[in-house]
Amino acid sequence: MSQTRVTVVGSANMDLVAMAPALPRLGETMLGTDFVMVPGGKGANQAVAAVRAGASCAFLGAIGSDAFGVTLKARITAAGVDTGQLRVVYGASGVALVMVNAQGENAIVVTPGANDALAGLTEDELATVRGADVLVAQLEIPVQTVTTAAVAARAAGTRVILNAAPARDLPPELLASVDLLVVNEGEAQALTGRGREEPRALLDLVPRAVLTHGGAGAWYVDRDGAEVHVPAFRVDVVDSTAAGDAFTAALAVGWGEGRDLVDAVRWASAAGAACVRKLGASVALPGRAEIDELYARG
Repeated sequence: MSQTRVTVVGSANMDLVAMAPALPRLGETMLGTDFVMVPGGKGANQAVAAVRAGASCAFLGAIGSDAFGVTLKARITAAGVDTGQLRVVYGASGVALVMVNAQGENAIVVTPGANDALAGLTEDELATVRGADVLVAQLEIPVQTVTTAAVAARAAGTRVILNAAPARDLPPELLASVDLLVVNEGEAQALTGRGREEPRALLDLVPRAVLTHGGAGAWYVDRDGAEVHVPAFRVDVVDSTAAGDAFTAALAVGWGEGRDLVDAVRWASAAGAACVRKLGASVALPGRAEIDELYARG
């Protein structure tokens, strides 16, 4: 089986992660228990996760000219991601401030920094999009850039997976180019006005969709009539920060390798579950052996 080629167009942030017994209330100062500083951003996370899941991956994004940018590029490259077209722009890199409680729940504030400068794509970048088996994109960069990438991928026969996070209005041109939409319950409600009870409402927008709901599992639906619930894998949760990114990347890899989409969702669920067992974002993303081991339990 040939290695799946994934291109990720998205964000790169430095994640500053603090662990505490609980998430602080407004105006409250709380003593934490642990701290890590790790590369993150949904785009970078999904690129690293795709490599660890067994794909080759090129990452199209932007970092700042600051020290965080230097560290981000070095870490993403060291993970095996092709960063040859990663842009460096003058100013600050994206930063995420992440608070995690003892149950693994989190609260996150993201300042986009250089990610907002990823406006438009060059012909070389578009060639990288067209040359992939699967394009993966999110919404932490300008929506028009995502749209440009998706339209180019669709024209070239490259599958397009959109993880519509964070939730925002999506132009019709983008939705028309999406093969598979991945959203959680809050994002689904923002897009459709309805939630987990009606996952098929997403099919008014796209031909296939996956609706994730943490410990309640995921639902796969398509316009051919499928509506399948995939239960979550039971694990001890330490930090859920990058679980959705591990899920989306593994879904892209599994689908690119020829798994039917229900099985790809199940394999992706194993990846998400494996991720939450560790603290941090990119450092917690599971390797293929970890995903396969947990998948086999089911």
